[in-house]
Amino acid sequence: MGRIEKGVKCSVSGCSREAARSISSGKAKSAGLNVNSNEKRAYLCREHYKEFKKKTKKDKTLEKWRYGA
Repeated sequence: MGRIEKGVKCSVSGCSREAARSISSGKAKSAGLNVNSNEKRAYLCREHYKEFKKKTKKDKTLEKWRYGA
């Protein structure tokens, strides 16, 4: 049973919603999210995960073109 199933809260400062996804905290910080944890993982609610996906869409597309996948 993971931490999300146990009911961990969103790691973004000022948000108190239930987390839906976890990503590395380095990726969350590079996407511009204000993560307030010093842990390896950042837990994001649905709204912040959607924001993360929007901000990293261009980077993922460039990586896809670079490696031909």
